Amino acid sequence: MPQPLDAGAVSRWSRLAVRALGAAREDIDAINVYPVPDGDTGTNLYLTVESAAQAVAAAEAGGPSLGEAARALAHGALIGARGNSGTILAQMLRGMAEVLAAAPEPATAATLAGALGRAAASARRAVAHPVEGTMLTVAGAAADAAGRAAEAPAAELAEVLRAARDAARGALTATTAQLPALAAAGVVDAGATGLVTVLDALDVALFGGPPDAVPRPRPVRPATAVTREPADLVAGGGCATPENGTGFEVTYLLDADDDAVEPLRARLDALGDSLVVVGGDGLWHVHVHTAQAGPAVEAGIAAGRPHRVRITALPPAGPAPAEPPASGRAVVAVLPGPGLAGLCAEAGATTLTVRPGELPGGAELAAAIAGTGAGEVVLLPNDKELWHAAAAAAERARAAGARVAVVPTRSPVQGIAALAVHTPDRRFDEDVVAMTAAAGATRFGEVGVAERQAWTMAGVCQRGDVLGMVDGDVAVIGGELPEVAAQVLERMLAGGGELVTLVLGAGAPAGLAEGLTERLRQGHLGVDTVVCAGAQSAPLLIGVE
Repeated sequence: MPQPLDAGAVSRWSRLAVRALGAAREDIDAINVYPVPDGDTGTNLYLTVESAAQAVAAAEAGGPSLGEAARALAHGALIGARGNSGTILAQMLRGMAEVLAAAPEPATAATLAGALGRAAASARRAVAHPVEGTMLTVAGAAADAAGRAAEAPAAELAEVLRAARDAARGALTATTAQLPALAAAGVVDAGATGLVTVLDALDVALFGGPPDAVPRPRPVRPATAVTREPADLVAGGGCATPENGTGFEVTYLLDADDDAVEPLRARLDALGDSLVVVGGDGLWHVHVHTAQAGPAVEAGIAAGRPHRVRITALPPAGPAPAEPPASGRAVVAVLPGPGLAGLCAEAGATTLTVRPGELPGGAELAAAIAGTGAGEVVLLPNDKELWHAAAAAAERARAAGARVAVVPTRSPVQGIAALAVHTPDRRFDEDVVAMTAAAGATRFGEVGVAERQAWTMAGVCQRGDVLGMVDGDVAVIGGELPEVAAQVLERMLAGGGELVTLVLGAGAPAGLAEGLTERLRQGHLGVDTVVCAGAQSAPLLIGVE
């Protein structure tokens, strides 16, 4: 049954888009051939839309209007944008939000056409040197078709969206012939494929079908292996051809006045390529490929306050030189604090330390795997949000000849448990099974402080409340951290346990570990306790094995 384009539709759209891009991620990654064949466009789009969906879900507690839901969608995409295509998609969603917020609710066919038109135009303006045959071209084709359909007398929402989707699919097919890199590889544009997937999700959100009804894209693939010379490579998303020597992808969020952005664009344009600056109202997302990462960040400092700075090495263009086959086994662990990283490094793991809200992408994880020089690698993502990026990194490493397994750890304490049983002398498969079993047998908890009002499994929390989480869900809301921590620990031990691991974060109050250890000594005989300093942002992580 058709649904109105209101706040509920935006929420459904965000969830369906996450599900659809998750299913299509590997296919989209596989056809990502430019600006460098780093194979992470699908993953980047997935993570961008996932951040957008989380922002919409957080806004739902307040009963948002259509405009508020659309703004939340755009803001979530902006702060979570990954890669060139994700940054461009975030600007498209911002353009749509600007129109939807100014329109009556529910939105009409003309409003949807105007939103798609604003999305295409604002995204093109955000790209320093637009190139045809990219997601910019596909967005423009969809917007033009929607505009024509909306001019018909008594145009319906379904007719406008159908015209946009059909035009987008036709433009997607045509991208192969528009860019030399795509023609050489025999594929369509990866970013544009993701955009079509997002439009398909909107259609399902408005006009029905089961939650998994979004069609999975079937991108054109080369029939035979194709060697791409550096000159064939053009910029991803919708930017101009990168110059030789480009070696880093630099991204950051920037708090800056609007009038500081144009000088920033000019300065960054002189430093590199694939430049995209999106946002507005004081918050911007900056993306550039450059051989001078330091000056690119300094340009942001001159314009305002950069944060969530991410610098990722780009793989070289063209075929890689032959290398001797790797040997040995390594474990790569992603960890939220230097204390945990040091603990795991002592146990023999290669560690990748990340800060809150700055999870690594597939390319960064693949670089960490390659950096071990090992022929067999076990990857511990230690965060559910990293599973898709970890899978993409593993595929990329396997293509390079390594044997890689991802143990689906959801918390650092599960990673610690897996690492504790790691035995490099065992057969690889047996080692992976043992590590997976150890991680799966470890319940994990976390105690932190709420950053905003939100609806949780334990009720509504307010900013500043202490939250106790068990296996990823909020189980306790309270006012004092030690008491909430004690309640979480009791819940986790209700089903039994032999070993409790307490990982103290930077904000842990004095005496917390001692108090919990004494409580365990009095109430749970036979349970051993291990305490370590993790220096992560969460005051306390708990593991029960």
